[in-house]
Amino acid sequence: MTATPATPSRPYSPCPRPRHLSAAVRGVLTLVGLPVLAALALPAAFAGGGTRRWFGGRAESQRAEAQAAKDDAAAAFYELDTAQRDLRISIETITAVDDSPAARRAVADFEAIGRRIDEASRRYIQAVDAHDLDRDDLEASVAARARTELIAAKDELVRVKQELDRFGSSLGPLLGKAETQLARLAPAVERARQALLAASNALDAVRVSGLKADVLAARLAALSPELTKLNQGAGQHGVAQTLERAERVAREAEAIRAEAERLPEKAAEIDRRLVSLRTRAEALTTRAGQVEPVLSELRRRFAAACWQDLQHVPDLAVENVRQAELKLKEAQAARDAQRWPDATALLSTVRALLNTADEAVSAAGDRLRRLNAVQKDPQQEIERTRFAIRDAQRLAMTGRTTPDPRHARPLDDSVARLERAIATLEGRHPDYWHFLTETEAVRQTVARVVAQIREERGAGH
Repeated sequence: MTATPATPSRPYSPCPRPRHLSAAVRGVLTLVGLPVLAALALPAAFAGGGTRRWFGGRAESQRAEAQAAKDDAAAAFYELDTAQRDLRISIETITAVDDSPAARRAVADFEAIGRRIDEASRRYIQAVDAHDLDRDDLEASVAARARTELIAAKDELVRVKQELDRFGSSLGPLLGKAETQLARLAPAVERARQALLAASNALDAVRVSGLKADVLAARLAALSPELTKLNQGAGQHGVAQTLERAERVAREAEAIRAEAERLPEKAAEIDRRLVSLRTRAEALTTRAGQVEPVLSELRRRFAAACWQDLQHVPDLAVENVRQAELKLKEAQAARDAQRWPDATALLSTVRALLNTADEAVSAAGDRLRRLNAVQKDPQQEIERTRFAIRDAQRLAMTGRTTPDPRHARPLDDSVARLERAIATLEGRHPDYWHFLTETEAVRQTVARVVAQIREERGAGH
């Protein structure tokens, strides 16, 4: 017997126990110097010997008791050997999966118990070898001594067996964890294989539709070494590592499959965006040509401060549209080459350029509309701003006899700022744009005060 667990090459499962001594036990027999023939004959000795004539009443009785003690010791030896082999399977199962300190400690404890088992086994074998109970001239005193030694050997075997049983019971949590991981291993590996197969089939379907999917094919090819390791098994690469590899391969293969299945839809979407952005660029080219007449009217009817910041709009719009058209050609080339990430990135750039041009062109027309409105009726803008201030003042006074200075001060400043803005409308060439920006700034200040009041009261509740 030996307590050193072998390193497993695959998960272990219990199997029927052979009814003979283990190889390790035969090694012990050799170590203590028994002849090979005696070792081979040992199982027969367990059965109690052959047929003979018995002489002498007392000697015969002592011989029978010694033989019974020998049989009991043999049974204890066999039970211990079987229990140790069973427990070795459990240890090998744990070490195949678990490399934690607790698992390493269990291996060390098993080795220590194994040394005590070897010592008890050696004592038993020596007791069996020391006395030939089949001799016709066996003396009663010799038989009695043999009986005593065999009983002592059996008792030691039983004590070690009990220690081994207690140790086996303590392995429950570690063994349960290991068996759970082993149970997950085969399904996880199969899922990885099926995911790889599904990804390969999806790529084949994409190629049939005329799409190359070279990037996805390269990602799938990169998983080939991982599949090789999965096929080599946990015995070579370890259970925990194989389980982690199987789950990772399954995730990546599933991602490849999903992207491959979306690829035709992505190609169609890129085609739609190319057409849409090209149409938008053409429309913006037309609109950009209409900015100059708008600027001309602004220059003619309003003070310079109302339109100077818009002087760059025509050139900016034309340049952005030109850049967008160049990027559209690059995007089309990327789409034709089926470089999908490049095509998508270029289309995003085109959209940003057209958005900038659109905002610039719209700004000129929006400026003219707002200036026309305030020139015709500035009172509407004034009343809108005063209403916002009065509404905020009422909120600030709700439930109070005097307003909080943190609220009252910005509202009072807003009233004064509005009055100053109104004053700028007097004169021959009012700066209507300054007036509009000031009223807008006042309303923003008032809105911040209102939000602050509501937040504070909400926190108080």
